[in-house]
Amino acid sequence: MDVRFELVCDEAEVDEQWSFVGKKSNQRWLWHAVDHATNTVIAYVFGKRKDTVFQKLKSLLSPFNISRYYTDDWGAYERHLNAEEHEIGKRNTQKIERKNLKFRTWVKHLTRRTICFSKLEKIHDTVIGLLINKVEFGRDIHA
Repeated sequence: MDVRFELVCDEAEVDEQWSFVGKKSNQRWLWHAVDHATNTVIAYVFGKRKDTVFQKLKSLLSPFNISRYYTDDWGAYERHLNAEEHEIGKRNTQKIERKNLKFRTWVKHLTRRTICFSKLEKIHDTVIGLLINKVEFGRDIHA
């Protein structure tokens, strides 16, 4: 028996969320995408607020065959998404913005004014990655 698995997501909301490691000048960004229909995180990466990091996220999204991307007006999206597949504006990014708020509430590492922060990028990414995997997929990444 041949089993075939297809990833399907017609429309996705994409955003980046700021935090820091060690000191506020060492910025660390969570870039993530959610399925516009279900509000489920489908991919995420950590890094700087640079085009190369967005391109890593975009490569993770390629198996989904997304036909429409909803984003804010950060330039990386406009430079790396086809204009006919890309829509800028707040009307269709409400779900991912709400998810950003939930993440900031649950993980103090994402709060701008906090005494809770990581000293190492590996710890920062692991803490936030564990939250996303637990909340979105009901499992730990190390289980």
